[in-house]
Amino acid sequence: MARLTVIRWLRLSLVLSLSCLLLLAGCSFNSVSSGAGKTLTVAAEATYPPFEFQTDQGELVGFDIDLIKAIGAASGFQVKFQQMPFAGMIPALQAQTVDAAVAAMTITAERAKTISFSRPYFKSGLAIATRTENQNISNLDSLKNKNIAVQIGTTGAKQASSIPGAKIRSFDDAPTALQELINGNVDAIVHDQPVILYAIKTGNVQGIKVVSNLLTEEYFGIPTPKGSPNLPLINQGLATILNNGTYTQIYQKWFNAQPPQLPEKSPIENQTTSSGFPLFNSLNTILKSLPLLLSGALVTLQLTAFSVVLGMIGGSLIGIVRLSRALPLRWAARAYIDFFRGTPLLVQIFMIYFGLPALFQELGFPFNLNRLTAAVIALSLNSAAYIAEIVRAGIESIDSGQSEAAQSLGLSSVATMRYVIFPQALRRMLPPLGNEFISLLKDTSLVAVIGFEELFREAQLIVAENYRAFELYFAVAVIYLCLTLLSSQVFSRLEQWFNPIKRKRKSY
Repeated sequence: MARLTVIRWLRLSLVLSLSCLLLLAGCSFNSVSSGAGKTLTVAAEATYPPFEFQTDQGELVGFDIDLIKAIGAASGFQVKFQQMPFAGMIPALQAQTVDAAVAAMTITAERAKTISFSRPYFKSGLAIATRTENQNISNLDSLKNKNIAVQIGTTGAKQASSIPGAKIRSFDDAPTALQELINGNVDAIVHDQPVILYAIKTGNVQGIKVVSNLLTEEYFGIPTPKGSPNLPLINQGLATILNNGTYTQIYQKWFNAQPPQLPEKSPIENQTTSSGFPLFNSLNTILKSLPLLLSGALVTLQLTAFSVVLGMIGGSLIGIVRLSRALPLRWAARAYIDFFRGTPLLVQIFMIYFGLPALFQELGFPFNLNRLTAAVIALSLNSAAYIAEIVRAGIESIDSGQSEAAQSLGLSSVATMRYVIFPQALRRMLPPLGNEFISLLKDTSLVAVIGFEELFREAQLIVAENYRAFELYFAVAVIYLCLTLLSSQVFSRLEQWFNPIKRKRKSY
């Protein structure tokens, strides 16, 4: 009898234990499925109205912003936004530095190999936009042999690259590409239709029109890292707001229309990445990209050579003017140096390439600059400000007795500077001039923002195709390192050649 009682108690304890475990598991499952207590870091690009942009008060707003907030509310997770350019989002998702992105990103087969998409949340397509007075462009075929602006890494860029003879100019964001069209530097832009229409509707751009129907039918999805545990949460929340009318309210708020019917599943299934030996794949990626990277390096060297020659000429003149006895000249030279040393080179590039044409056109004067001219002007003007101070310091380092001796021999001030002071000062200026040359060589990467296809931009364009960010940017870093080491050796030889003592020792 006692034995039966013990067995009953053991059975009862086992049932209670299993019940508690099931209850805890159920609570844990509910917590995971609802996303309670989670905070997802979501990447966004604040230059893509009406999907993502900033108000005058700095608040991040837009259709995508409202959408992900509503999804988070439906699934019980919080959202923390992290701003980054569109071209950097897929590498960030690959590195899992962000949990998701809202960027009006089109679901494509290539992207689905690298990242995982949610179910579609928006139906869109590509459109062509030109200046209003342009009557020659009416469809995709009429873009043959034309200059086209695109945003790097987008489906618009891929569509434009398939047009025979088209000259593509890639920019980091949509407003910059539109500004290129407004300034008359390109014939058309291929981009998402809602973005172009919103820019025209709000009056942010003038003189632009959409010239054709949709070129493609595309669906946007919310990208996440491969195999992300947050993807079911996002899909669950998206399904909830689609069913309860919240999605319709958000769509009507931003587009003043009824939303189209969306499929429940992605038209392109998330795919697995190709397997293989990682080191072999990385080396293969670099070797395939090397010809384009080397051609970009050649453009970088050409750009540096043009800029350093003009910067040397301008900097030498400004440096000498800084030592002038005429006070207005000294002030003017000082103002020039302070301006170009005190403002970022990136801002100067934008001012020269985008700002000056826009200013002259507003004044009624047709004016534009090609990319090479604008890049060389910006780099030369900036470099001249630094070289001017190097020249001034080098000249002032020469003992005043040298000038007095030259004048006692009957040399004029110009002859004294040319034959006595400057040759001696040049030897002392070579080390800082070498540093300036190397800095200028690396600063050429900044002209990528105006679509100039130098070394860094070539790498960006390749990454936009294969999404192998680490391998490509590592290769770019190695090429820059080789160029700077070579430059250092050249200036070291020049220093030895200009030094009579070392040159004499070498001759022995």
